[in-house]
Amino acid sequence: MSTERPEDDTLELTGLDRAMVAFLQAVQPSPDPLHGELAARVSHQFGLGHACLDLNTLPSSLRQSGASLPWIEGANSPLVRDGERLYLRRNWAAEQSIRASIATRLAQPCPIPANLSESLVQLFEPSGHSAAPDWQKVACALAARKRFSLITGGPGTGKTTTVVRLLALLQADPARQQAPLRIALAAPTGKAAARLGESIASALQKLPVAMQQHIPTQAVTLHKLLQVRSNLAQDAVPELAVDLVVVDEASMIDLEMMARLLAAVPLSASLILLGDKDQLASVEAGAVMGQLCSGADLGRYSPDTLAWLAQATGADLSAWAGDGSPLAQQTVMLRLSHRFADNSGIGQWARAVNAGDSASVARLWQQAPTWHLDAHDSVTRLQPGQAHDPRLQALVQHGWQAWLQQLEPFKNSACSDAQALAALHAFASFQVLCAVRDGPWGVASLNQHIAASLGLAGAGWYAGRPVMVTRNDYALKLMNGDIGLCLNHANGLRVAFADGQGGVRWVLPARLDAVETVFAMTVHKSQGSEFDHVALVLPERPVAVLTRELLYTGITRARSRLTLVVPQAEVLLRAVGIKVLRSGGLADL
Repeated sequence: MSTERPEDDTLELTGLDRAMVAFLQAVQPSPDPLHGELAARVSHQFGLGHACLDLNTLPSSLRQSGASLPWIEGANSPLVRDGERLYLRRNWAAEQSIRASIATRLAQPCPIPANLSESLVQLFEPSGHSAAPDWQKVACALAARKRFSLITGGPGTGKTTTVVRLLALLQADPARQQAPLRIALAAPTGKAAARLGESIASALQKLPVAMQQHIPTQAVTLHKLLQVRSNLAQDAVPELAVDLVVVDEASMIDLEMMARLLAAVPLSASLILLGDKDQLASVEAGAVMGQLCSGADLGRYSPDTLAWLAQATGADLSAWAGDGSPLAQQTVMLRLSHRFADNSGIGQWARAVNAGDSASVARLWQQAPTWHLDAHDSVTRLQPGQAHDPRLQALVQHGWQAWLQQLEPFKNSACSDAQALAALHAFASFQVLCAVRDGPWGVASLNQHIAASLGLAGAGWYAGRPVMVTRNDYALKLMNGDIGLCLNHANGLRVAFADGQGGVRWVLPARLDAVETVFAMTVHKSQGSEFDHVALVLPERPVAVLTRELLYTGITRARSRLTLVVPQAEVLLRAVGIKVLRSGGLADL
């Protein structure tokens, strides 16, 4: 049975939670101990990634005390009560800003390309005898109709392909021939931005030559686009000189960053958000994409929208009719995966986990063969007794075999730019993903074990050490999530990073003060990345972060092969039944 939980099964207050209550009591004392508990819970929920505290989840006595809470009074009160939700003011302000901006954008007049239907015919092949709608075509049409659109879908459903066709459609508008659209492409991390640019460049080649003009292929991080340098709350919000902004991996965007994005994009410009609503939400507070796309699978298109789409695209979407909000009319869920067919092993796992179908997951687990050196199945499993299990060592040695062979000549000799790029590409073909950071099955421990297994054990910097940047460094042009490889260079040990333009940026190790070894990384850190073969490692006992969303995100990082490293199968099955719901009000839209 599926369990939806708000991540506060047991309330363990942090020092920050207590400090906030102490501050409030010092500024405006309250004799009611329930008031202090409410304030502590609001702070605690914020620490867990929630936008607010849902009062409906509380015991009646605690819930009722919210009506007399002294810290919600006044225009600048530290807490805000909005219906049955209790917010920190900064979260409430961010949510209200997002609501107002989206509502305004949806009401903005938007010139629809005069040749919309003709361009759609040119960009999309006829569906033949298939009765299923071409959701990519539908997404293009709707995104051309308004100033704000959401396009969601699982891996391989063609989100970036859809956007490339949309950009071509908009640039081909006869009204734009003298002044092409100014387009900005962005993503939350450097890795995701690089992937977006690569995907667009690849999809662009499949368009008619006449429609490839004025479409950018370089994406930047949201931090760079929005000119965030130090403190999100203190940095002035820029007004972007753009006509259209496309942001990929939007599920990773937190509440305050989304508010800043919407404030920076002028109302005269269009904003398109792409992402998988079922992936893990942002590390910071909020589940913006998931809440905005709530109910996207149902469509809920109004009669006016259905009629307009039928005329523009020829699609019959009557099966997805409903009384959805204005935002629902601009939300499209892509449903056909071109990467994971119905009989794909990884696809079956992803669908069963995402549906919370524990019975199907148990069946798939029993059917999955045990991993061995000659295994060619798309999904395999390992049940190691401990992290030193020789089978786990054999798995990582096999996974990085080609990379190790490439690395061997450069352990003691200089590496060229081309060789460094090849080594970075080979390293990215395999990746160990962990649910947790600590413990025997966490990132810290496994990184040490893996380095030793590969014959690369060593303290500090050494040739062959892969690292991930953990903080944006604008001076070095490195973003959080960028992966580099320490190699011997003509000038000594240097760390090679792909520059996104087919070249390499070499960095002195001493200048990298925010990196960590990355033979293993957390599933959270893997968002925005894909690997040919993924080894997904679960802990031996249940932990709070181990949920359906984490499993789905980890599974779908694999392009062609997935190995589930699960010490205890019960832990896997339990996680499938836990769906985390972050509290917030954006689903009301």
